[in-house]
Amino acid sequence: MSNPRQRLIIKVFRKFSNSLGPDALQFLESILDEHGIAQEDVESSIELIAKEYNKEDDATMKVSLDVLRRVYDSLQDRGERTHVERELIDPENHLFFIDAYEMPRWVWSQERASIRDRLNIIKQCVLRNEHFAPSTLPSRDRERLVTLKSTKQLLGRAGERFLLLGMLAHNKEGKVCLEDADGRVDLDFSRLDEPGEGFFADGCYVLVEGEYTEEATLEIIAIGQPPCEPRDIGRSIYGHIDFLGKGSTSLLEDQKFSQRIQEELPDVHFFCFSDVWLDHRETLPGLQRIFDNCVENDFVPKVVIMCGSFTSKSIAHGNARDIQSYQDNFDALADLIASYPAMARSTHFVFVPGPLDITANSVLPYRPILSTLVTKLKARLPKAHFVSNPCRIKFFDQEIVIFREDLMSKMLRNIVGVKPEVKSEDLKRYLVQTILDQGHLCPLSLHIQPTLSDYDHTLRLYPLPTTLIIADKYDRFGLTYTGCHVFNPGKFVGKSLSWSAYKPAEANSEECTLELDTDE
Repeated sequence: MSNPRQRLIIKVFRKFSNSLGPDALQFLESILDEHGIAQEDVESSIELIAKEYNKEDDATMKVSLDVLRRVYDSLQDRGERTHVERELIDPENHLFFIDAYEMPRWVWSQERASIRDRLNIIKQCVLRNEHFAPSTLPSRDRERLVTLKSTKQLLGRAGERFLLLGMLAHNKEGKVCLEDADGRVDLDFSRLDEPGEGFFADGCYVLVEGEYTEEATLEIIAIGQPPCEPRDIGRSIYGHIDFLGKGSTSLLEDQKFSQRIQEELPDVHFFCFSDVWLDHRETLPGLQRIFDNCVENDFVPKVVIMCGSFTSKSIAHGNARDIQSYQDNFDALADLIASYPAMARSTHFVFVPGPLDITANSVLPYRPILSTLVTKLKARLPKAHFVSNPCRIKFFDQEIVIFREDLMSKMLRNIVGVKPEVKSEDLKRYLVQTILDQGHLCPLSLHIQPTLSDYDHTLRLYPLPTTLIIADKYDRFGLTYTGCHVFNPGKFVGKSLSWSAYKPAEANSEECTLELDTDE
């Protein structure tokens, strides 16, 4: 029977998806005994060792005693203290870039009352909401609770009013209907004066209230988005699950990381560009002006995110001249960045493909730009990352999701029922609200946006991320909804070049613009 200290050691390594054999466990205990580590410091001390172990190239899921000894000797040689609270914070040790095709796919069973698919995720969030959770109210107030019904409960109950949760779709006759796990019902929007806020598109999950009729349709009187669950609630429930494959952290650890970022890394910035058209004459001079300013002011960003498309026009399949020109433009970008040694050496450059870029597939999630076209960039930039679209960045406690997609136009084209008459600023808010309420980067039916079913989990936004970057050709914006900061950096095109600077210490972004001279 293992003692409490052994169970704690096993628990820490399990966070990193590692298992411990008896020899490795005994060795770790001997380290704790040798250094006189108190019980309250065991977790932080072992976590430091676990992190260093997983940085080794030959680290295996079942902890190797030889590798573990080497890691411990290295820590001793470097004179690092084993108490994590006194460890000097190094951003490089807490910065990860996650390709969609590397994210673990978690599957939960319905019997264990956990997540199984997108409908179950949304339904659980709805039922945890204060308007639906009976345990949070005194018995005299429970009559005011809203009760969800399913489509199978409508049969034989014409004239009654119901509240349903389901997905908007079209039946074989082309009529709008609502689908849930038990069936479907046709919808009648004739009595709906005005929908709730957000976009209601084919493929979105919605809450609808209406009266069931003799014609087996639901006359809608109200329609709204499901409530969005804040990140801290989702993390408190599923914090032990490593959704990104880079080691899970507790809420307490997240809070400590957040405080340390604010105190010790207030000047760390991520730059984000979108539509970096390398075939436009203004693009490279514009980047050069920005990089010059960074170096002159000793303001080198930690991460530079470049979203496509990296060409302004579609490249015909098999057109050798266009492909060569596309590759030459990347080579020119490599030469430009390499001319700034400080940035080329220390800055992480992240390249996210756009709609016109050459990738290995044409359905979500999009694979990285073909490696044969960016060999020079890879050779000259030691910290270049060619990732999928979408992709994610884990920085300490923060999860940053990056998605290059023209979502605004897609959502507006596929709205069903009543289309909202709103201003541009409201459209931006509606887009953000819809994406986060739906808990999915592209909540549209598969016939509108094909998606690889085995990788649909990489498009989900649950638990809610810290930050979402929607690189869209629509107007730039930045706003925070339910604690998640969402921004569109704008297009890096023309004489007025737009981009955004993200500041992790504040979990906020700043809009930046470079005005080029007309004669440049």
